[in-house]
Amino acid sequence: MIALLLALGSSLAYGCADFLGGLGARKAHVLRTVMIAAPASLAVELLLWPFLGASFSAGALGWGAASGVASAAAFALLYRTLAVGPMNALSPVTALVSAALPVGVGLLQGERLAAVGLIGLPLALVAVVLVSAGHGAGSARPSRTALLLALGAGAAIALQLVLLHQTPSDSGVAPLIIGRAVSSAVTLAAAGLMHRKLGPERPAYAMSAAAGVLDSVANLLFLLAARSGDLAVVAVITALYPAGTVLLARGVLAERIHRGQLVGLGAAAVAVSLLALS
Repeated sequence: MIALLLALGSSLAYGCADFLGGLGARKAHVLRTVMIAAPASLAVELLLWPFLGASFSAGALGWGAASGVASAAAFALLYRTLAVGPMNALSPVTALVSAALPVGVGLLQGERLAAVGLIGLPLALVAVVLVSAGHGAGSARPSRTALLLALGAGAAIALQLVLLHQTPSDSGVAPLIIGRAVSSAVTLAAAGLMHRKLGPERPAYAMSAAAGVLDSVANLLFLLAARSGDLAVVAVITALYPAGTVLLARGVLAERIHRGQLVGLGAAAVAVSLLALS
């Protein structure tokens, strides 16, 4: 139950981060947004170090650095996907890929679910698609480039989660610190190489920084959840992050929640309940 609650918190934080990051990426080049988001995320993790501890073992360094590379790719691909759109067609692709790959890894590693879990897991995957699909998703036709961006974003998110799951359980926040330091360095290096293509537009500083802070909180909650529960369950609950985006858009932008999304939210609630019993 603790793992599920942590995964739900991670999902909500990821959803809010995506909402802010996607809006920020519409105001300037995506790298300008990530250049602010990634260091802001690192600052949060450094602040958590004295409270949660950190053991910089070889495993923490290696898996953490690898997750940082995946995180940098996820940041850039996801925010670019959100900026290009159409969101109602691309979000389900990204969310489903980010859920299905870690679930597969968890099951291949020998994780087993009770009968109710075997029902709740696929139901949660269906909920991921329904919640992330907006009105008219069936008629939207994204370009091949946009679809590839969505697939790449989902794969990068999934890889980051899987790599974080491999880190030693006694390493504290060390993998997150190393990962975010690496992702920040990769991002800044890419921005330096592409500085002539970034354009003159200034990023939304506060919005981008808030996205980074929330992403850091989401990573921490996921790591704690994965250390206390099964990757297959934790990953699919975390992948319900579009629900946070939908609810935030409803509360902040007064956007309408469509019938399919309401069904998805209901399915998510049932799936979480079933997984809690597994």
